[in-house]
This record gives sequence, structure tokens and C-alpha cells, in this order.
Amino acid sequence: MRGGDPEALLTSAQAGDRRAIARLISFVERGGDAASAVSRLTWSAARKASLIGLTGAPGAGKSTLTNALVRLVRDKGERVGVLAIDPSSPFTNGAILGDRVRMQDHATDEGVFIRSMATRGHIGGLALATPEAARVLAAVGYPLVLIETVGVGQVEVEIAGAADTTVVVVNPGWGDAVQANKAGLLEVADVFVINKADRPGVAEVRRDLEAMLDMHVAPGPWRPPIVETVAARGEGAAEVWDAISAHRAHLVESGELERRQAKRATAEVREIIVRTIEAKAVAALHAPDGEALCDQVTAGEIDPHAAAESILKNLDA
Repeated sequence: MRGGDPEALLTSAQAGDRRAIARLISFVERGGDAASAVSRLTWSAARKASLIGLTGAPGAGKSTLTNALVRLVRDKGERVGVLAIDPSSPFTNGAILGDRVRMQDHATDEGVFIRSMATRGHIGGLALATPEAARVLAAVGYPLVLIETVGVGQVEVEIAGAADTTVVVVNPGWGDAVQANKAGLLEVADVFVINKADRPGVAEVRRDLEAMLDMHVAPGPWRPPIVETVAARGEGAAEVWDAISAHRAHLVESGELERRQAKRATAEVREIIVRTIEAKAVAALHAPDGEALCDQVTAGEIDPHAAAESILKNLDA
């Protein structure tokens, strides 16, 4: 198995070997048997992790806010992991590492582990391996994991499926409220942050958010708070952390945390099933029988649905 034995690597990682942690995450990024082995070894740690997602449009200051939150958490003596979901490099399919560059303040801190992960063309901006990578971090002593997404418009909402608490970062002059509503931000936000609050237009953004919450969020025990920050100066980071902590307490007390974890588990099982079937189907498509069926489609002898049904019927034959 390329890169070492997962069980031995996990033992080394738990003893503080950061290279072993990186290799384990590389396993889950590559998928296959190694990823399955890592998943089996780390699954029991899944419920130990507190997962906080940060999402929003590009340029909103998510990385700067993440950096400020990491500093705040470390000042409290807690260990923290960061998964920065970067756009895939068009040349290597690797992460571009822009977010990692911004967090160099913590590069030598053993209490912080930062990993950039490539989206590899996944339009949701959230690498498929992210939940498993978060479990790796939890299993090796980083029970708090910040997940920062690329921020790619309407599909940013995918972060909500991977996090306990989702923080949506916006700016003054962020554009019209209708677009934000179309992007689904209201449905996924547990906390709103108006970053760069030293700029004009903060009151207008707050008014728009409050109005949208009034119209679209049903009354209940949790209404997403709106926190103002100037992350570049660290201003407001403590208030954001207080809001995150309050939401965590609400999740635990209401039972919503268990419901979210159950939903994530079901979604992950579904994703594994879909990916496994897809891989088998693609292999069958490029096998001689599959190519013959495609030739029949091209010749007009059968339609594409008939060809697909024939391939699917023979997957486990």
C-alpha cells in the first residue's frame, strides 16, 4: 500500500508525527482500499469532532477570519485543525494552497494542523474526502476542525452537510439580497458574519439579512445571529466564537446535533454506494461488451437508455 500501513501511520500520528497525519489525509483524498482502511480506523472518533464550516463569496475574508479564530482558540489552549478546500489546480489537480499561505502564523504551532484539499473539479467546492479528513484530525488529537470552502456561488450550501455549525461570511456591498437568497445562504447559515465592517454599508447589509430572516426563517429556538468583524485586525473574532459556542450548546440541548450527525452518516453511506456503482459502471462501459453496446447506439440499433440498462444489469453478473 503506497505510503505505508494505515494502522501504523495512525499510531505514529497519535504520537505527534505530523507527516503521518498528512499521509493519512492523502489516503482519504486518493480513495480506494487505503481510504476505506483509514475510515474503519477513525470512524469511532467521528463523534468527538466539533465541525465548524466557514463559507461565503470569494474575497469575503474567510481565510482571514479563520486565521483569527485559530489564534483565539489557541489562546484558550485548545488544539484545532483546519481544512481549507481550495480550487483544484488546472495542471495537477492539487490544491492551490492560497488559504494555507495566509495562515503561516500557525505553521510551527504543534497545536494547529492546516491542510489544503483540492476540490478536484467537484462543483460544490467541498472535497468529497473532507468528512474523512476531519475524522483523521479528530482521531489524532484535533477535536475541533474548521472547514473553509472555496465560495462558488449557489453551491456553497454543500458545506452545511459537513458541519455542525455553518458560518456565512458576507461584506458591505456584497450585492443584492435576492442573489444571497437564491444561493441558499439563509437555509444553511447558523451564524452570519459581516466582515470588513469598517467599510460603509454595514447597516444596509444587516437590515437586508434581518429582513430575509424575518421572511424565510421559521420562528424557533435558534435565530442566526449577525456578528460584525474586521478580521484583518482580529476585531469581532471573540464575538464570532461566542456565537459558535452558543450554537453548539443549542445543538446539544435540543438534540439537533445527533440528528445532524445521523444525517451526515446516511449521506456518506449513500455517497460511497453511488461512487462504487459509478466506478463499476464506467469500467463496464469501457470493457469490450460495453464498447459494443455503444457502437450499437451510434448505429441507431438501440437507444442510450437500453445500453445503460444492459450494462447495469450485468455489473454483478
